[in-house]
Order: sequence, then C-alpha cells, then structure tokens
Amino acid sequence: MKNGEKYNNSRRNFLKGIAVSLLIVPFLQSCKEKVISGLIRLSGTNHILGHQLRIKNFPKPTQELHIPYLIIGGGISGLSAARQFHKKGITDFIMLELENHLGGNSSNGENQYSKFPLGAHYLPLPNFQDKALLQFLEEEKIILGYDAKGFPLFDEEQLTFAPDERLFYRNNWQEGIVPKFGNSKADDAEFQRFFTIMDSFRIAKGTDGKFLFDIPMANVSGDEQSKEFDTMTMQQWYATQHFSSRPLYDYIDYCCRDDFGLGISYVSAWAGIHYFAGRKQDATSDKKESVLTWPEGNARLAHHLKKYSESKSLKNHLVYEVTIDKNKVIAKVFDANTKTSMAIIADKVIMATPQFVNQYIIENRKELATHFHYTPWLLATLVVSNLNDNDSFPLSWDNVIYGSKGLGYVYDQHQNLQQLETKKVITYYYSFSSSDLRKTRKIMYQQPKEYWKQMVFDDLKTAHPDIETTTESIDIHLLGHGMISPPPGFIFGEAKKKAAESIGNKIFFAHTDLSGISIFEEAFHQGIAAVNKIIDGTTLDT
Repeated sequence: MKNGEKYNNSRRNFLKGIAVSLLIVPFLQSCKEKVISGLIRLSGTNHILGHQLRIKNFPKPTQELHIPYLIIGGGISGLSAARQFHKKGITDFIMLELENHLGGNSSNGENQYSKFPLGAHYLPLPNFQDKALLQFLEEEKIILGYDAKGFPLFDEEQLTFAPDERLFYRNNWQEGIVPKFGNSKADDAEFQRFFTIMDSFRIAKGTDGKFLFDIPMANVSGDEQSKEFDTMTMQQWYATQHFSSRPLYDYIDYCCRDDFGLGISYVSAWAGIHYFAGRKQDATSDKKESVLTWPEGNARLAHHLKKYSESKSLKNHLVYEVTIDKNKVIAKVFDANTKTSMAIIADKVIMATPQFVNQYIIENRKELATHFHYTPWLLATLVVSNLNDNDSFPLSWDNVIYGSKGLGYVYDQHQNLQQLETKKVITYYYSFSSSDLRKTRKIMYQQPKEYWKQMVFDDLKTAHPDIETTTESIDIHLLGHGMISPPPGFIFGEAKKKAAESIGNKIFFAHTDLSGISIFEEAFHQGIAAVNKIIDGTTLDT
C-alpha cells in the first residue's frame, strides 16, 4: 500500500451482499449515442433466496446427509478453510454456497473485451512476517522464489504495470493519487506531517512486543495505548492533530471510504490509522511497494483456492437453519435447483457467512447483528471507445478524480500484455457512506437503473466530459451489504468479540466482519484460524 510517495490508495476488498443486482444498459452507436433500451437482470438467485431466508417459507427436508465437517459460505474465508482442511489431511467435508459460483466478493464478470472485477480487485504485497499468505502465493506461482536475503520474488507479470496511479486534480491528471501540483506550502507541510505520524504508527509496538497496527488483526497488540483511537472518528482525530488542509482532509476521507466504505466523519480513527500503518512495506529487500492485480481482480486468487473445494461444493444451496441436537450440528438446506430441502448432519460447522446472514440462521443472533454495519457499494463497468489517453498523464491502472462522489475507476485491461485495445474497459467504484446505512440501503434499491447510469456519467464527466457519448455499454452492480464498516467502538467492542466465539465447540465462525476490516488477508486468515480451532480440539487419525 502506498500513501504519499510510499502508499497505494486503490480500492481494496469488500464483501458480497445477499441482495445483488446487475443493471445492464445497452447503447447503440450514433451521432449522439442515445440510450435506446434498458434491461434489468438479477445476479443469480440470491436476491430471491435472500427474501426467502427472512420469511422462512422453505419446504421440509426430505433427505439427510451425514458429514464430519461442513463449511457454510464459499467466499474467501470458506475457501481458505477448505484449503486448511486439506493441509491438515482432512478431505471429508462439504461446502455450501448460495450463489451459482464460489468466490464471494472476489468474483468477476466478463465481456467480449475483458474480464472485470465484481468486487475486490487487488492484493498489496503482504507483510514479510505473514508466512501463511506468502506460502499460499508461492504455491500458486505468484511468488517465484526468494532472493539471497530471504525476500520473496514476485512474478512481475502479476504486479501492477506502470503507470499504476493518477489523480485528476485542478483540471489536470498527475502521477500518484496524493494531491501535489497546485497545493499551497501549508498544504504540503501538513501532508508531510501526516505521513510522518503514520510512519511512526507503522513501527509502534505495545508492551507485549506486538505491533499496535498489524495484519492480520489477530496479531495486533493487546496493549491499551492505541485503543483510545477506537473511541473517536477519524475526523475527530484529525482535529486533535490541528490539521486544517482541505486537500489533506479530502485525501483521508477518500482513503477511509476506499477501505471501509465509511468516510472520515463516520469511521473509527483506529481503523483510519490502520489503513496507513497496518502494512509494513517490508515484503521486498528494496522496500519497493506494489500490488498484485489481474483483469478479473481477486477472482484470480479465489480461482486458486477453489481447487480445494470445487468437487465438494454445493452451489445454489441456501442454509436457512443451524441448530445443535444430540451433540451434532443440523443444517437445514434449500436446493434452489430442485426446490427441495435436506438436512445435513455434521460434527463441526464453520459459518463463513456475515452476521447479517447469521441472524436468520442461528437462534438468538439478531440483537448481536445490530452492532455490525455494512456499507452498500456500487460498481459500474463501462466499455468505452476513448478515454482521452493523450491527457497530461496517461491512463493508469487506478484513476482517481479529486472531489468526485465516487472513488474513481480501474482500467481493467491494464495488465494485458497486448496493450492495443479496440475498446477500453473500466470499472468505477462508489461507496454509500452515511450515518444511517440501513436507510441508505433501502433508498438505494428504490432508485431506477437510469438514475445510477446518470450518476456514474455525471461523476466521470469531471475528468472525461465526453464519457456519455463514448460509452458503448455499462454494467451496474449494486451490493446492498458491500463490506463491514467499523464505526467508533466496534474494532475493540464486545459485539465483535462475542460473535467470534464458537457455540458448544460445534459451530465456529470465520468472516472478515469478525476482524472489522474487509481485506483479503483477514478473510484468508479467518478461514485458517477456524480450522485450527477445530483441529486443536480433535484427535486425528494418522
């Protein structure tokens, strides 16, 4: 991750929601590029099944299936759990997934020109001490070896190509996404002071010798000295530091919306600082920061994980009840293909599902779920004939527009070795940051597709005045529960701690909302930790 000259502020990971829809607005080429029709298409059946989950109108189970281990949820946490079972020599498990595919938010779409992300789209170089993640990347040939000093050698074709970032600021594109040209001397001084503070947080440790800010969250120091930052918003912390620069304020707000969905006014200051301090920038001997990315985004990582569960997964299957009876876990499951239900009897179950889902599946979880806040998101993938490539700084992988409502866009074909594209494919990101996410979510689904189409165009017009006339198609992807968002008091709160506790040593939980931060690393480690908890209490046959 780069911040300033060292940090990368591109949109990171966030999670799929129960209610997701694809809005496709086709265009025909003409002198004015007028829209001639609109088609709404639901993404799979999850919207319908999500409604059924709330009203519980499922048929009674007509068959039983017995299995030692059951994983509910096929996102990164569930996929990582499946991999960890394999590493422990256990293959007798089943994975259930609501969607017709595995991967969760690390999924992708594809058109005739390119694959494109439907959520998380890159992985920063891991912290050097994250050996579990480094091992996974080595297994998948993303790390090709190690140098004489023991640092990983990453496959250069999977690292972001140059130029990687640009910012539209004061009517010009400039390299990087930290505002530079056109600032006052006072602005530049505050930026430098801010990054100096973040540098000190990056190396700060508690009395237990652990980092105050680290990835995964399980490695964070238990020292109380940094927890005070979780009692205030990032905006309040900003004020305590006597900052006054508007460009710095907007930059921090962008980073918070980018990483947590919530802006500077709503997100925990601890989380805001973690954005800059959690990554140690120590993955390479030269301390050079970069990110791993692909046209399909983190769906590439999900693809690598799928091999551990592809033959053991039941897709289009919705779990609508989980109980413990006679020392067994009973999961009632609806098969959306056959419209029938069955009961799966397991010794241990991993719930790799978010709390807004768990509240409808497990008894007495609804009050707990009210403490978990999920920001809605919108993604829009556009096929365009022109993006003004001869501007002041060339088209980059990440393209941010200062002062825009959204978070800019990613050039999905950036990693293609063949750079002569007849059409360009970009994916725009927008987070619905607000003080009332439930209300915002409800309003979001009340708006027609034309509203979102126009919002995307209007936001991009700041940097691309002709975007509406050069766009040939647009796919708009709405995520009602896009990602876990940590307001003050959540990171170290009791609700998150309680939600992570296993039930009767039978039902275990693994999801990024139990970390409070929605990034690939947290999901990956959540899956590993859940399996280790199970195995540590189990006698394995050798």
